[in-house]
Amino acid sequence: MRSIHVVTHPEASHHVEELVGGWHDSHLTPAGLREAASIARALRREIPEDAEVELISSDLLRTRRTAEEIAGLFGVEPVLDRRLREKSYGEAEGRPQEWLDKRFVPPPAVGDRMGHDEGVPGAETKAAFARRVYAAMEEILQHPYEHQIIVTHGFALSFVVASWIRMPIDSLGYVNLRAPSGSITHLREDDFFHNRQLARLGDTRHLEG
Repeated sequence: MRSIHVVTHPEASHHVEELVGGWHDSHLTPAGLREAASIARALRREIPEDAEVELISSDLLRTRRTAEEIAGLFGVEPVLDRRLREKSYGEAEGRPQEWLDKRFVPPPAVGDRMGHDEGVPGAETKAAFARRVYAAMEEILQHPYEHQIIVTHGFALSFVVASWIRMPIDSLGYVNLRAPSGSITHLREDDFFHNRQLARLGDTRHLEG
């Protein structure tokens, strides 16, 4: 049985400052740091003590800091992979969200949704974003671990899950799996049929109370 535990980083400074995230290297807020500790404890309760665990994280500060909290309870070093970063928003990154809102061009209802850049110079297309996340996942899934923890971002989560269930990239134009900040998504593959399951999406029960 292979289990992948996908974490979306908790509250970061760009959330509370209402700035565009993307590759802008925001940091966890004090609330985000507390949530990261809660995430780590929840994973430690869920994963057997004797399991060999691999921890892979986006290299941005907010995900890296989340991974450090998890690493402290599991005694492992995070492997940083920039391919697990959030979508790049080009010139909009780090600017006020209202700056982007005034310039944002939504994707067409039909047509080339994967090649759309949302009207922002330097922004990644959905196709480019998906290809890099898929490339990261292809490599991660070659590692022989029963339990893997991936720390990434809210939008990137859609492509982590889509890659897991082997959706072709050209079919992703309408895919958007929403998961809250600080959530845990559980992906599972059985040893007999080798079916891949989305066992739990965007669970935040560990943040309650």
